[in-house]
Amino acid sequence: MSINIVKTTPFSDQKPGTSGLRKAVTAFEQPHYLENFVQSVFDTLNGYQGQTIVLGGDGRYYNRTAINTILKMASANGVGKVMVGCNGILSTPATSCVIRENGAFGGFILSASHNPGGPKGDFGIKYNIGNGGPAPEKVTEAIYTRSKEIQEYKILEAADLNIDTLGVFKLGTMEVEVIDSVASYLKLMENLFDFELIRNLITSGSFRLCIDSMHAVTGPYAKTIFETRLGAPAGTVIGGIPLEDFGGGHPDPNLVYAHDLVEILFGENAPDFGAASDGDGDRNMILGRHFFVTPSDSIAVLTANAHLVPGYQAGLTGVARSMPTSMALDRVAERLKFPCYETPTGWKFFGNLLDANKATLCGEESFGTGSNHIREKDGLWAVLFWLNILAVRKESVEQIVQQHWSEYGRNYYSRHDYEGVNSARANELVTALRSQLSTMPGKQYAGYQVDYADDFSYTDPVDHSVTTNQGIRIGFTDGSRIVFRLSGTGTQGATLRLYVESYEADSSKQNIETQKALQPLIDLAQEIAKIRHYTERETPTVIT
Repeated sequence: MSINIVKTTPFSDQKPGTSGLRKAVTAFEQPHYLENFVQSVFDTLNGYQGQTIVLGGDGRYYNRTAINTILKMASANGVGKVMVGCNGILSTPATSCVIRENGAFGGFILSASHNPGGPKGDFGIKYNIGNGGPAPEKVTEAIYTRSKEIQEYKILEAADLNIDTLGVFKLGTMEVEVIDSVASYLKLMENLFDFELIRNLITSGSFRLCIDSMHAVTGPYAKTIFETRLGAPAGTVIGGIPLEDFGGGHPDPNLVYAHDLVEILFGENAPDFGAASDGDGDRNMILGRHFFVTPSDSIAVLTANAHLVPGYQAGLTGVARSMPTSMALDRVAERLKFPCYETPTGWKFFGNLLDANKATLCGEESFGTGSNHIREKDGLWAVLFWLNILAVRKESVEQIVQQHWSEYGRNYYSRHDYEGVNSARANELVTALRSQLSTMPGKQYAGYQVDYADDFSYTDPVDHSVTTNQGIRIGFTDGSRIVFRLSGTGTQGATLRLYVESYEADSSKQNIETQKALQPLIDLAQEIAKIRHYTERETPTVIT
């Protein structure tokens, strides 16, 4: 086996977003495209030679090809060992778990998360550092800078490796260990949650659940955990076989794309509990019988009930939420007397808080929740957390959430996504909004008085780094908010996200339909931002 030095030219579009580099599969299939980015990572890192890295993905189309390319490049660049998930499968939270458990130098995660898969779908790659979390901005910026000047990459001339069989193999001078994708993750979950109590609930005969893996990465994890370890009947996990195109579906666990699960939980003779995960396993949607739990409410409920779960009974040092996430979590933190941090969108911003033990639980409105057990959000962890609470409290999902509202108040909250908008028009909307911000405070809009208006900026309390232009916030004196943000997770056009929130302390007014309760603010957002004009859309693509 020989090492080839391949001449290349840079690509201009390899800037990692909030969760790595995501592009259409056809972009990654261009000659040298993947190799350039991977070599840029190696060229940017220091001290990885002879060390261990972790590698895996969500099983989408191009996953296997990319894994073999990265293995050969890792060997050529002097990596000592690569731990790769069997069949190329390793969920994002499991990758973080394996990095941390084995003291690995870092790892590559191959996924475009909730984006569609298949030959005409999307692919993605991101690098995670030694704490198991996504590379911070200073690292991703360095990778991007290198990608714009790269002239060559190293790759081992070798046959593809069989990654479908557990074992240890040699690839040049590098060791490759094909690992059980589920084992380490399952062990960690058993250390956090009362599995026997949950098992008793599931096998009691009076409790039924349905878990939708959406033909994505969590299928093997969910089947092992829920059907094998916790005794749920066969068939509890639906969409449990990972497919390269996710069965033609869109692996985004929300009310629109997880429609099979929604129909089951809102149908006749519905189960007591339902949950879905996304493409790479780091997101979750929680449902009760005929009841949807918003991600913002979910993290608030988990925080308020953390004392019931073994892994968190020692107490929480603090919590954190992304800026667009509702302020329901803030109210719990204020009552329980620990800090609540507001960060930009992107799980990497929670990493410093977790490492510094300033936060224990974290959540974001885009169906992501997690804790200090790893450095990624974790879909099945959230499901187990909910099941542990249900097993202790012996109440329904709806009862638990409504009791939470009666105690803390309800934050009516919704996100409206306008997907695939012309990028220039979307940026014009944002520019126009920014030009109004300085004059907004004190203004009256249809019964709402503006308290503050800004483009969110974050100063990290640990390393004091500053991140700017993270979303436009308009807050009103009654505690209501509207937030506008352009998302960085799409691959075509721009996605404009509108977040709308109002607070209701009166329990007699907490059961209004969400969109109805928020309609005055939705209308106000249209008036202020002229959304229809700039997006040329009458309605959002997705409402959650």
